[in-house]
Amino acid sequence: MPNSQDTRYRVEVSPPKHGAETLTARLERFAARYRQVIAAGHAVCITDNAMGHLCFQGHELIRELGLPVPPGQVMIHLNTFHTLADLHWILDGCAELGVTELLVVSGDGAARLPKLAPAEVGGAGASVTSVELLAYIRRHYGRQFRLGAAFNPYEPAEHELEKLRRKVAAGADFIITQPITRANPLVGQIKGELKIPVILEAWMSPKLSLLSDCIGYDLGDASAFDPLACLAELHRSYPGSGFYLALLDFKTQFDRLPAGGAA
Repeated sequence: MPNSQDTRYRVEVSPPKHGAETLTARLERFAARYRQVIAAGHAVCITDNAMGHLCFQGHELIRELGLPVPPGQVMIHLNTFHTLADLHWILDGCAELGVTELLVVSGDGAARLPKLAPAEVGGAGASVTSVELLAYIRRHYGRQFRLGAAFNPYEPAEHELEKLRRKVAAGADFIITQPITRANPLVGQIKGELKIPVILEAWMSPKLSLLSDCIGYDLGDASAFDPLACLAELHRSYPGSGFYLALLDFKTQFDRLPAGGAA
């Protein structure tokens, strides 16, 4: 069922890496941004070893830094690159802290990171994907968590729609798209067809070429890209939708966000 928190901005706040220089300063910056997002009525989204870089986990940062967890304002990413013991450490920690929303993704691997084995989560394939991880969490934790899954509108439609159906069947309660910069027919299709919320990711970096490189498609003139204008246009194209903000600049963009992103 739709949830009022789905109209909030979900603002990505990346955790510090293990072994980072000036770690104390980075922890302080993380905590300050976290509190800034919460105070504005938005939701904090904490990534899980993004790009395969070993980082501190969201729940351990919340606990160690004494950060608040208002209902519906914290979402933690969770991927398949963990041991089974660490997976439960994360899930149990989130439950204890009152973090109820998880974005479940396959994730980015790296040589330093372990990976769940299919037999550990009841899967039968060659590897564990977000589908198996969603189903595992739902079996072991019931409705304790509100689970999200990703959708990539840049992949072949038939293949990606089939993956989406399997994610929903495995227990996804909401969907977050890959970043879009304009109205997308496939996104419009799933918003019309799905009975669960579809949240749109907006690319907030002025470096549009980075997104083009990630998805493998030319998205147009990067020199003319204005992230805030793009977000405002997405609001007009998808009224009433929630948005996930990736790579937001807290110094130049946070206070200029279009209205409509707080529940």
